[in-house]
Amino acid sequence: QGDLERERLTRLRHTPAVTLDGQKIELLANIEMPEDTKTAMQVGAVGVGLFRSEFLFMGRQGHLPDEEEQYDAYRRAVEGMAGLPVTIRTVDVGADKPLDEARHDAAHLNPALGLRAIRWSLADPDMFLNQLRAILRAAAHGRVNLLIPMLAHASEIKQTLALVEQAQRDLDHRGMAYGSVQLGAMIEIPAAALSLRLFLHHFDFLSIGTNDLIQYTLAIDRADESVAHLYDPLHPAVLKLVADTISECHRQGKSVSVCGEMAGDVTLTRLLLGLGLRSFSMHPSQVLAVKQQILRADASKLKAWAQDILNSEDPAEKMG
Repeated sequence: QGDLERERLTRLRHTPAVTLDGQKIELLANIEMPEDTKTAMQVGAVGVGLFRSEFLFMGRQGHLPDEEEQYDAYRRAVEGMAGLPVTIRTVDVGADKPLDEARHDAAHLNPALGLRAIRWSLADPDMFLNQLRAILRAAAHGRVNLLIPMLAHASEIKQTLALVEQAQRDLDHRGMAYGSVQLGAMIEIPAAALSLRLFLHHFDFLSIGTNDLIQYTLAIDRADESVAHLYDPLHPAVLKLVADTISECHRQGKSVSVCGEMAGDVTLTRLLLGLGLRSFSMHPSQVLAVKQQILRADASKLKAWAQDILNSEDPAEKMG
């Protein structure tokens, strides 16, 4: 049965992801290495919604990849997608995803709330500028979106935008080719989801990182087995933050995607469609199964049902 099902899904590879009522849906792939673009292309993803650049940085015993090595990796990913857009997220490591397993530092008792992602990048502007220049240079080879993780404060946004401009000036100064990028922010801290006007004033698109958004909204550490059962994508507060982000982006004509695990969960596809989501980014292995859900869905009919779930005390129960 597994093989039959797989074969049926494989046939959907070249079928456009369009709902029964004619809504076009964008199905993107999350990748960790440039080579992963092969798999993304094989399953018919229409772009990379999340290139997790930290995988170039991990396990390097403190020798971080320089600008050239990063440029080479990003360029290979862009070329691998043959003209389809590639969204590169700046490094999302720090205390919770240490660069080297050995470096668990007792001083940081709550790493998920510590110096990680954009906070780490802003604390080391030289390292950050290396990465920004490498991404901008790769953008000369195809369509690149630049995505910033874990922002929450206006001051961080201003610093980040200033460093992007600095990276462009550096490249101008060197006479090096670079491309223009769309700038995006991850919505993964509740404070960001509650400051959408600020974010949409500065960014071209938003990407909802549901894994962290759930973790931070519910104050639970997914890796802690004693509370893992409380990790709930269907908690009404989580759904509200996701729904509000999607509808505010629509209102302002900006694109929005979900790139956390919720995007690849076939039990949630219809709900996300009903909440207005039109761009999903997931592990390549999930693309075809999600596409199958989309082809069977009537998005216009899901709207009222999704609102109903959003307003209920126990969404999980209501979804049956």
